[in-house]
Amino acid sequence: MIRLGILGSGFGSNMQAILDAIQDGKLEAEIVMVLSDIPHAYILKRAAQAGLPTGLIDCRGLHSKFPEDAQRETADILKQAGVELICLAGFMRLLRPPLLDAFPGRIINIHPSLLPDFPGLDAWAQAVEAGARQSGCTVHYVDTGMDTGPIIAQARVPVHPDDTPGSLHARIQGEEHKIYPAAIAKIAVEINRE
Repeated sequence: MIRLGILGSGFGSNMQAILDAIQDGKLEAEIVMVLSDIPHAYILKRAAQAGLPTGLIDCRGLHSKFPEDAQRETADILKQAGVELICLAGFMRLLRPPLLDAFPGRIINIHPSLLPDFPGLDAWAQAVEAGARQSGCTVHYVDTGMDTGPIIAQARVPVHPDDTPGSLHARIQGEEHKIYPAAIAKIAVEINRE
């Protein structure tokens, strides 16, 4: 059984999808730590309600940067919890070597577009504004770039002529909640073989 650490900055719907897959017997994993850089992020409330250990990442008052010392502290917390795979779930800061080097090849993310299209913020709005005919979501390994790591899995959704950013985002999230747990299950098999 793989031990997961979840990092998130927002609502935590992907963390909930992972937890639901575990509870439904679709994913042999255990969430052993949930961390957020936002003190009042709903992901922390969701995790606490589920009885999961939670913690706060101290980014030294910086709004978007992830200081190296904060990344080292985060790596230490996750290592002490016995985390084997870090899953980013709406975590809005770029990772750098202090954390990436502590978990080489063991950090994944889900992004709401068909990468390499529409990296960065509000990918669903980018897709609508660009007049894209399809969009979707991508699970990928994390590297030092913004949404540039190797792709693990993708799911596609059509972009309808009357879509708003909100309607497209909702449809993409439905797919995210399916492919993220499935991708974690696939990675867990690979890790267990090592």
